[in-house]
Formats: sequence, C-alpha cells, structure tokens
Amino acid sequence: MTENNRIDLVEFPAASPEAVAASRAFYEAAFGWSFTSYGDAYVDTSSSGTTAGINGFADDRQQRMPLVVIYAADLDAAREAVLGSGGTLVHDTYEFPGGRRFHFSDPAGNELAVWSE
Repeated sequence: MTENNRIDLVEFPAASPEAVAASRAFYEAAFGWSFTSYGDAYVDTSSSGTTAGINGFADDRQQRMPLVVIYAADLDAAREAVLGSGGTLVHDTYEFPGGRRFHFSDPAGNELAVWSE
C-alpha cells in the first residue's frame, strides 16, 4: 500500500524493451523475483523487498541511474513543496500508465521522482 510522502519504488533504467526482458530474466533467475508486466517496456516486482521497476521507455525522460520514486497523495502540492524547498525541476509533470509524476534534483544533485494516481 502506498503511503503519502514515503519512498514507494526504486526504478532501474533499461535501454529498450529487449533490455527490460533480459533484466527481468536475470532478476528472476538470480534472486527468484516475480514480475508484473505493463507492456513490453515496463515491469515491476514487490518480491524484491521494496517495489522495484525496470523502465525501458527510451525517451528524453529516461534516467541513466536507478531512480528513487516517492508517492504523494497530492502531486501538485508535492511539486510546489519540492520547488519551494530548493529542489530543481528536471522533468515537469507527465502522465504514464497508472498515474502522473515529475522528476526533480535535490541540492546535492540526486535525481528523484514523485508520483500519484
């Protein structure tokens, strides 16, 4: 269950749907994780100890490093709080299957995302 203002997901980037499939097979074989598919370019698992996704959507929002994703019940209020607290917008709010999210960097330069339904 998602909790407001808590880390909800760690997302691993993949260069393509084929890389998603290869990564999925790796984690299934190496650690026994089971995945749910959301098309060819995205899978996630909660059998990893925390929800973890593998993102193969290759567009200008694709991160190069693992991405910590925070859940917020009110995405617009979270965006304003991030910006008002010194965060920098990396990707403005956009829709994806299942919700909306934005990416930001903290004062140390770490990129994170915030999502909501």
